[in-house]
Amino acid sequence: MQVIPTPISEVLIIEPQVFGDERGFFLESYNHRRFQEKTGLEVEFVQDNHSRSVRNVLRGLHYQVKEPQGKLVRAVVGEILDVAVDLRKSSPTFGKSVGCILSATNKRQLWIPPGFGHGFVVFSEVAEVLYKASNYYAPEFDRSILWNDPDLAIDWQLQGEPILSTKDQNAATFQSAEIFL
Repeated sequence: MQVIPTPISEVLIIEPQVFGDERGFFLESYNHRRFQEKTGLEVEFVQDNHSRSVRNVLRGLHYQVKEPQGKLVRAVVGEILDVAVDLRKSSPTFGKSVGCILSATNKRQLWIPPGFGHGFVVFSEVAEVLYKASNYYAPEFDRSILWNDPDLAIDWQLQGEPILSTKDQNAATFQSAEIFL
């Protein structure tokens, strides 16, 4: 396993060691001890989530204002651009974002710590995204920030009009959103 830093030091790209031959491949998608050794983080994952989306679906930017979740995200089918936005008011990278292509081909994962908004857009015909969460889903604390808020200026690398849920269409602006201190 290799850990690749991003411009926001707390957000990490995780690249697993892949063993492949003419039969296919094998990889260890998660190993608690190795994750802790390589990242220096002690994270307990309590929930796994799985989504399936078609091309141009954009999900996000989502977060829980209380009981925040850290997420270890990967695409097991297709390709996505995964994005993390720092929503911690006291952070020097507050309001900054980082994105990473995650795909079934590159097998990369993105660690998004608690206190960050998260979203992704699908580039392939279909994508299946799995992620481990460090806290349980708490709908009463679930919040969304508008994906195309000009204050965030995220380059989603869109390949067409995004397909959005009603929740994401009606998300709060960055300036009006409930955030972390």
